[in-house]
Amino acid sequence: MMQGRVSPRRERPPRNEEMTVRTDDRSSPRHVFGPVPSRRLGVSLGVDVIPFKTCSLDCLYCECGRTTDHTIERRRFFPPRRLLRELRAVLAATPRLDHVTFSGSGEPTLSSDLGLFITAIKRMSAVPLAVLTNGTLLYRADVRRELLGADVVLPSLDAARPESFSRINQPAPGLDVAAVIAGMEAFRREYPGRIWLEVFILKGINDAAADVEALGEALGRIRPDKVQLNTLDRPPAYPGVESADFALLERIRRQWRDLPVEIIKRAHRREEIAAFSSNLENSLLNTIRRRPLTIDDLAALTAKDEDELRRYLEVLEGEKKIRPVIEGGKIFYRPFFSDSDSGSVSGSVSDSKK
Repeated sequence: MMQGRVSPRRERPPRNEEMTVRTDDRSSPRHVFGPVPSRRLGVSLGVDVIPFKTCSLDCLYCECGRTTDHTIERRRFFPPRRLLRELRAVLAATPRLDHVTFSGSGEPTLSSDLGLFITAIKRMSAVPLAVLTNGTLLYRADVRRELLGADVVLPSLDAARPESFSRINQPAPGLDVAAVIAGMEAFRREYPGRIWLEVFILKGINDAAADVEALGEALGRIRPDKVQLNTLDRPPAYPGVESADFALLERIRRQWRDLPVEIIKRAHRREEIAAFSSNLENSLLNTIRRRPLTIDDLAALTAKDEDELRRYLEVLEGEKKIRPVIEGGKIFYRPFFSDSDSGSVSGSVSDSKK
């Protein structure tokens, strides 16, 4: 069941987790990127075990573009020794990390060396290991078994009805959404670690009442530790795709009130922040202008919830008034223009899928 190889096409990134700029310098790592500031995983070092756009899905919204190798066949893509040698060198030079993360521009569970990589990395480093996956291969016992060594697994499920699954995710032939959901349920029974499941909502695609109800029922059976609602944040693979607004995501969150739901969509406009306070925004900006601060620092200073503060920080970051930088293994926010961050790593706090 569910085997075979198909011609080219894809999925979204670990939706949005970390992206990297590849160079032509052959001395630079080919499979390891970062560390980058990740909203969900903190200071994250990315490990890319799949060639660009090799995936079991070809999601409408994928920020990496359309799938060019559309398959559910697991195989070896790169020599394991080369990747592990690169990672060992980067880890030696990067002492403070929150996670080492399998992510990148394809579906990592398609690598038949996944279990080998997880075992080797766990021996190499005590840093928690995360795997961003679309979850489509969890119906396979070998994939579930190999993932048992990870500390946190972040799968995704955007639809529970076959017609909506086909429309938004465009699966490779042989994939069936009922089997995908059953695989996630089986993984929950077998896996003792954390499961943070992402649901990507698109306006007019998978937001109908029947879709939301079916998804809620499936999530109740899967029992993830977190359900993370997200929507389009960057240019999609296919034109005509529209993001869901905060109001829609909040309605879905309320409908799924018995589930551990959080909305991880980035805020781009002040109108998207409930009970927006210009006083709080000015206070945050003026405080950050005086010295770099972490989200924990800001929460302590303002007595505000971190999720609320992130909305303000996202708006200020989008307006290029502040930016996140990694210093001493922590994510700090500092003014966008600053002369004091030489040697630090900066960039948008990423939250994507695969």
